[in-house]
Amino acid sequence: MGYKTLCFGLFCILFAYCIYIPIPENIEERRKVQFLDAVMKMLSFMAKMFEHMGLIKYEDFFSIFVRMQLTKPVSDENITVIDTDFSDIPVRLYLPKRKSERQRPAVIFIHGGAFTLGSCKMFAYDELNRQTANKLDAVVVGVDYRLAPQYPFPAALEDCVLVIKFFLQDSVLEKYGVDPARICISGDSCGGTLATAATQLLQNNPEHKGKIKAQALLYPGLQFIDSLTPSHQDYEHGPFLSREIGIKLACLYVTKDTALPEAMHRNEHMPKGSSHLFKFVNWSHFLPEKYKKNHVYTEPTLGKLNAFYPALVDSRLSPLLVSDSQLQSLPLTYILTCEHDILRDDGLIYITRLRNVGVQVTHDHIEEGIHGALIVPFNLHLGLRIRDKYISWLQKNL
Repeated sequence: MGYKTLCFGLFCILFAYCIYIPIPENIEERRKVQFLDAVMKMLSFMAKMFEHMGLIKYEDFFSIFVRMQLTKPVSDENITVIDTDFSDIPVRLYLPKRKSERQRPAVIFIHGGAFTLGSCKMFAYDELNRQTANKLDAVVVGVDYRLAPQYPFPAALEDCVLVIKFFLQDSVLEKYGVDPARICISGDSCGGTLATAATQLLQNNPEHKGKIKAQALLYPGLQFIDSLTPSHQDYEHGPFLSREIGIKLACLYVTKDTALPEAMHRNEHMPKGSSHLFKFVNWSHFLPEKYKKNHVYTEPTLGKLNAFYPALVDSRLSPLLVSDSQLQSLPLTYILTCEHDILRDDGLIYITRLRNVGVQVTHDHIEEGIHGALIVPFNLHLGLRIRDKYISWLQKNL
């Protein structure tokens, strides 16, 4: 009994410490966010502790909570929901029941989770895709790609591309009554990374060029090159997504070697001979002045890692690395960024680069926003606003 009491007491002290870590003043529903931030930090602490004790892997500990949020394919009066597979990749389909006089638009949605967590079957994603299908009278496809570290780079992207290519077949579009001129690829967080990379690959492929009308990216992460952008520095401790958690999980998509996240935390992870890539992600050139603040740009340090990971110089992992000529072919684009988010600057850099080459971009920036607001519990007003902005843009542009 004494041991349990001591553990419970230590847990309460640690939680109290976490919940009183300062968070930005202008955040909406501050108390809820403060609580969620404390829970996230506590879970990370426990995951590290259990991993150190050899009980469970860091990412597997978080996966327990993801599995608790999975839903079954439940249809309702408006939407038929089906779990099936495209090219042997699991997908969840949302098919409107009402008759339509014309072909419907389609949205292929790719979920977030730092490449290691998540599922399109989680409650928040199921609800988002259900509402998208209902409000747009659209066919929606949620992709359940393979997760790291069991399936490292580029497995997740390969799955997403296979699903999209399967869906783009004339026979499949005809089967679901989809208009081939009204298809959007979308995703949030690392799902935004995968949606961006998949769109780039397909739009620059003669066989599929022009078959994607739009891409919609919600607080996407778009590069592994520079881990000390202003947003990484300003929001190192979150709220909700800290730099430590984001780097530790995302690096598992590249390797299980713990040396990579340690080096990335110091911005010393890039290999020798990669300095020519920095021009594509140089925030001092592409960030609007208001986001630079008093930060001074310094290039990532090269050659500190003994191992070489080809993924780090691959545009399929860091979509910001593609050239301007490749960006020119991209479709109508929607990007949503949140101020209090370590990934904020990735989205802002991409917006500047796309606009510089003439791509039509709609940008929503939420000053009081945090990363992951779409999927956190308690239905944050912020998450509902992000959902509504996203669906509203799709309604107007598909």
